[in-house]
Formats: sequence, C-alpha cells, structure tokens
Amino acid sequence: MKLVLGFSVPLLLGFLFQQFYSLVDTLIVGRYLGVDPLAAVGSTSSVNFLVIGFCMGVCIGFSIPVSHKFGAGDPKGMRKYVANSVWLAAALSAILTAVTVIFCRQILTAMKTPANIIDGAYSYIVVIFIGIPVTFLYNILSGIIRALGDSKTPVLFLVLSSVLNVALDLIFIISLKLGVAGAAWATVISQGVSGLLCLFYMVKKFEILRITREEWRPDSHMMVSLCNMGIPMGLQYSITAIGSVILQSAVNTLGSGAVAAVTAAGKIYSFLACPFDAMGSTMATYGGQNVGAGKLGRILQGLKSCILLGAIYSVIAFFIAFFLGEPLAALFVKEKDLQILSDVRLYLVISTLFFFPLALVNIIRFMIQGIGFPRFAILAGVFEMAARGFTGAVLVPRFGFTAACLGSPIAWLCADAFLIPAFLHVYHKLRLQLPSE
Repeated sequence: MKLVLGFSVPLLLGFLFQQFYSLVDTLIVGRYLGVDPLAAVGSTSSVNFLVIGFCMGVCIGFSIPVSHKFGAGDPKGMRKYVANSVWLAAALSAILTAVTVIFCRQILTAMKTPANIIDGAYSYIVVIFIGIPVTFLYNILSGIIRALGDSKTPVLFLVLSSVLNVALDLIFIISLKLGVAGAAWATVISQGVSGLLCLFYMVKKFEILRITREEWRPDSHMMVSLCNMGIPMGLQYSITAIGSVILQSAVNTLGSGAVAAVTAAGKIYSFLACPFDAMGSTMATYGGQNVGAGKLGRILQGLKSCILLGAIYSVIAFFIAFFLGEPLAALFVKEKDLQILSDVRLYLVISTLFFFPLALVNIIRFMIQGIGFPRFAILAGVFEMAARGFTGAVLVPRFGFTAACLGSPIAWLCADAFLIPAFLHVYHKLRLQLPSE
C-alpha cells in the first residue's frame, strides 16, 4: 500500500495538472466569452479524446517494454527500446497531425455540431491537432521517466507549464482577443514546454539512458514489440472514444445549453476521476516491473491495495459531487443559468455514484496491460464503445439529458463484466509461466 501510494500520488498530481490545462481553458472561455464558445470547446471533447487519447495510450504502451527491461536489469535493451520508441512516436505524430488537420471540419460536421458553434469548435480543435507532436513529446518522455521509477519529476514540469498555461490563456483570450483558438494555443505551447523540460532532465539526469549510435539504429523486431504494446493501448482509448463521439453527437442534438452543461460537468468530472487515472498508470508500471523481475506474487498484492484505495476515494468523490456540484458548475457559467447548473449537478451525481466500477476499469485494465496482455484492453474498450453507442443512439433521443448522464456508468459496468474474468485468466497464465512464484 505504501509503495502504491508513494508512486501514485505524484502521478495523481501530474494528471491533475494535465486536467488543469483543459479546465482553465474552459473556465476562462465560459466566464469571458459566454455559453456558446463554452459549448464550442465542449463539443470537441470526445473527438479530442479520440485522437489525443490514442496518442497517450500509445506512449504508455511504449513505456511498458522499457519498464520490463529496467525490472530485468537489462540497460542496453532498455535503451534500444527507448530509441525505437522515439522513431515510432515521430512517425505516428506526423501521420496523425496531417490526417486530423485535413479532415477536421468534416469530422465536426459528421458529429452534428450545432451551426451556431461549429466555427468556434473548428478554431479550437484544429489547433489542438496541430499540437499532436508536442503531445507525443511530453507523454513519451514522461512515460519513460516513470518506467525508470521516477514519478515525481514530470509533475514538477507540469506545475511550471500549468502556470504558463494560465498566463497565456489570460493574454491570448482577454488581452489579444483570440477567442477559443487562443485557449488552444495556450494549451499546446504549455505542453510543449513541459515536454522540453522532460527532455533536458533526461539528458542530464539519467546516464543509463545515454544512447549510443548503434542503439539508435531502428530495430524492426523491437518496433513490432513496441507496436504490439502501444497500438492496442492507443486503440483502447480510441475505441472507447468512438462510443463517446456517438454519445456527444446525441448530446449535440439537444442544443447548445445541454452541450455547455456536459462541457462544464465533464471538466469537473475529469478532475474528480484523476485519482483513477493515476491508479491505472501506477498498476501498468508496477505490473510491468514485477513481471520483468519475475515477482508474480507481488502483483496480486498490489492490485488489492489499489482497489481498496479506489473504493475509499469513490465514496469521497460522491459526497463532493452531491454537496458541491452546483457551486463548482457556477465557476464556468457567466450567466446564472439555473437549468445548466442543475444539469451539471445531475451529471456529476450520477457519474460519481458509479465511480467504484470506474476504479475497477482503470486499475484492472492497466494491470492487464502492464503484465503483457494489451489486447484484452481493446476488448474492454469494445464493451465501453458499444454501451456508449447504444446510449447515444437509443436512450438519449428517447429520454434526453438524463440518459446522457448514464452513458459512461453503463459503459464502466459493461467493461468490468469483461475485465474481471479476463484478469483472472491472464493471472492464471502467468502462474503457469512462473511456477516458482
């Protein structure tokens, strides 16, 4: 428990500051530009997660073979995995940036983005897509640093870049009048700074990562191994996000007021859910290192400790949403729209009521990935996608905003129905592979 907490708390701070980028954008847009610009930013959240989530998942997956080699005491193999990760990340970032920027407008149109906010939505998300390379830069480097056991330093860099993000938001939106595009540029520039800080730190701090010219040579076998880990993890995010896109498209048909409510609620929810993201990433690294070291007995122990933490926090989050939902929502809405405030609280209460299933999704899924079975995560993502897709296509048109609030909880329950028996299966396979443990 002490080890899990010691590693996950810095990760939690990192995730909180990552959310801080997005939160500040949304808060300043809502307070200074109004409900329609707020809805414009919010209407892009699902497609944002579809693409940026893929990038983050790939980077987390790339760090797992690094943690395996680190746990096994193989520094040369670890450096070669790092080098090949960089080559793959550069290629993927170039491809994703080109495709998303070119087809950005068509994507928003297909999502039934309301006509009064589609231009603002485009102005915001196209800049985020232009910044995909810096998303890869930060996430690949911070993932490698964490794979070596240091979860604290990337957080310090995010703190500095978050302060920069606030300053740039105020300058770009209020002083320079750049609108929602200014919020996006503030996010991209700030994350680029945090990525560069990670790079400078790695070069100076980790002698074990001094990669030779020979180790920089692309290795097709290692690239296949990295893709086998990274692509499934990226697809897990994207497949899950496809359901979110369907759900967001259904919410878009309810009008800009509903979109604004989901936007504000989604930002608060993302903050409240950060501990589960930290627990998941902790389990990925924890599982990877212990498998690499051949210490299977510690895996189940760490999993139980993390699940207990998830249960305790789920209760805390529900009480926060129940008693503070509307006051938190009021931070985002300049006009005191009582319907929006009420909708935000409803969304938060329903979501946090099902936070323990969400805890299990993150903890078990990332543990399965960390111990070397990433394809099971894709299947869990399929269950989530189907649940959100069903909610968006069938329930929201019939039951309205309340059904939209239930989209994610239904998805978490469906994912858990698959993940729990899946973990028992892969753990049994590992026990056969490591009989001494």
